[in-house]
Amino acid sequence: MAYDKAARQRLIQDIIHQEIVRTQEELAALLAERGLSATQATVSRDIKELRLIKVPYRDSHRYAVPHPQDSAGAQERLTRVLHEVLVSVQVSENIVLVKTLSGGADVVSEAIDRLEWEDVAGTVAGDNTVLVVARDRSSAPNIADRLLSLG
Repeated sequence: MAYDKAARQRLIQDIIHQEIVRTQEELAALLAERGLSATQATVSRDIKELRLIKVPYRDSHRYAVPHPQDSAGAQERLTRVLHEVLVSVQVSENIVLVKTLSGGADVVSEAIDRLEWEDVAGTVAGDNTVLVVARDRSSAPNIADRLLSLG
């Protein structure tokens, strides 16, 4: 069966809703079971374009489809997540360094991005670290203070 990009991404969303998917390799295997061969690079791009997130699941994490949220919902989510995983917040020039428990950075980064704060140029997440890039030096301490007040 031939799949175009939109059909493949709908199938990925269906799989994520129906199955516990922990890795890109698992997702590629589940696609193959459904008759669609996809490279790891394609799966990775689709995950990024679909804005799939990793959420805690038992002793690991799994992919999930984020729910559309309004600004209040996004702030509530960030508050909840920060309470669960925040370790520390530091400022260096126009960078706010957010340390989280292992596996928490993706969720924190996504929540910050969804808030679309005007003074945040963007975020980059690792496993336990989020770099929040402020638009200028004077904004970084304010961003750090907001994060600390929410956490």
